[in-house]
Amino acid sequence: MTHSPRILRLDKAGYPIGWLSKETATILYAKGQIIWSLGDETIIMRGGYSRLGIQTKIELPSIIACEGDIVSRNKKPPLCNRLLFRRDQYICMYCGDSFAHADLSRDHIVPKIQGGKDLWTNVVTACRRCNQRKGGRTPEQASMELLAVPFEPNPFEYLYLSNHHIMSDQMAFLGAKFSKNLRLQ
Repeated sequence: MTHSPRILRLDKAGYPIGWLSKETATILYAKGQIIWSLGDETIIMRGGYSRLGIQTKIELPSIIACEGDIVSRNKKPPLCNRLLFRRDQYICMYCGDSFAHADLSRDHIVPKIQGGKDLWTNVVTACRRCNQRKGGRTPEQASMELLAVPFEPNPFEYLYLSNHHIMSDQMAFLGAKFSKNLRLQ
């Protein structure tokens, strides 16, 4: 299965907003809503043919800044298992073994039953066996060592985690703003 490249969308101040399909980016380009761009890589979109038999084409840069409001810097990245497991590199944060997505679970360091919240900083990836062994206890109460400190990804890290097919210039742009917490695969 081939994956269609995605365009990194920024607000006009250069802050990352999300990923766009090449079709959506083409619409923004056609409407004149791209105000500046970055990146060396381009994606070519081909259109119809003119009466002269010449096919139209649009070259899209891999990183675009668009018209519109500047994004709030206080927005929290939504928590989901797919990105949590990718943050923790599909490794159980208790036994240290790697697992397939289907064999992992979300563990609350301070369990919900003890008032723990469903936050990036209170959850880690755990294999089902370790999560069951820990139960409704904290790691200290269960005598289980936590192998890494959980962290909330910043918006640049979040976009990295949400796209498995990042072009090199997009990675350079995002990676420049990664914290020391994110371990790259």
